[in-house]
Amino acid sequence: MQKIDLKKELQQLYQPSAKEVVQVDVPTMNYLMIDGEGDPNTSQVYADAIEALFTVSYAVKFMIKKGPLAIDYGVMPLEGLWWADDMSTFLLEDKANWKWTMMIMQPDFVTVAMIDSAIADVSKKKNPAAISRVRFEPLSEGTCAQILHLGPFSEEGPTIEKVHAFIEARGKRTGKHHEIYLSDIRKADPSKWKTIIRQPML
Repeated sequence: MQKIDLKKELQQLYQPSAKEVVQVDVPTMNYLMIDGEGDPNTSQVYADAIEALFTVSYAVKFMIKKGPLAIDYGVMPLEGLWWADDMSTFLLEDKANWKWTMMIMQPDFVTVAMIDSAIADVSKKKNPAAISRVRFEPLSEGTCAQILHLGPFSEEGPTIEKVHAFIEARGKRTGKHHEIYLSDIRKADPSKWKTIIRQPML
């Protein structure tokens, strides 16, 4: 049985410093994704999306662990792309108008056939509400600025401003606001939540 620590292998992308914004080159990676909109704090659609993404991700993990590849790896953290049609409403935290793509990165040895098989299996056994909305797609972000935010989501503002200032001194923002959730917010104290703030740049 081969064991892989993806967070360690991708340390520069998934273990940034909280002290300073850094520039990183993010390769094209494959993700399970679900799109939606609305306030993540109150939306059942959002909760259903998270359930489906993790259920399928774990199904894939165990399929690979028990299958011919015999590779054991940890399921990667939840990530989110966030935006609004009118970005001023996004900045004003009018969460009802937020749009999002929630996603979980999959190792490069995961194939479309494996995902299809896992989705079929999950549909039979658990059939989570959002299973029909799960898709498997590559995401290419390229050059990005990122930093680790420590604390609750409601206090991200100054951290995001740091990232934007870093980019504006070097170029301009592109793509979507990207967050990577390293903590289990059901268990961890909000003051200790770890969230990577990432923004593509030109």
